[in-house]
Amino acid sequence: MERIIRVGKRNAIYIPKDIAESINLKEGDKIELIVKEGDKIELIPLRKPTKYWAEIDVNEVEEIGEEISKSLGINS
Repeated sequence: MERIIRVGKRNAIYIPKDIAESINLKEGDKIELIVKEGDKIELIPLRKPTKYWAEIDVNEVEEIGEEISKSLGINS
C-alpha cells in the first residue's frame, strides 16, 4: 500500500485512517522511526507482547522476596 502525504506543522506526519486501521494502529501507540540509506524513512509500530515469558502472582513475589531477605540476613 502506498500513499503520498504532506508534512504538516512542526514536521508532523499524519497516517491516513485506512492505513492506520489496516495495521491496527491507534492513538497513543508508539512507532520506531529508522532513517535508512539516502533519504528513506521506515516506521515500525511497537507492539506490546501478547504473551509473557512467565506469569507469577503476588503471593509468589512475596515468598521470593522473603527468601531473598532471609538469605541476606535481613529481618523484615
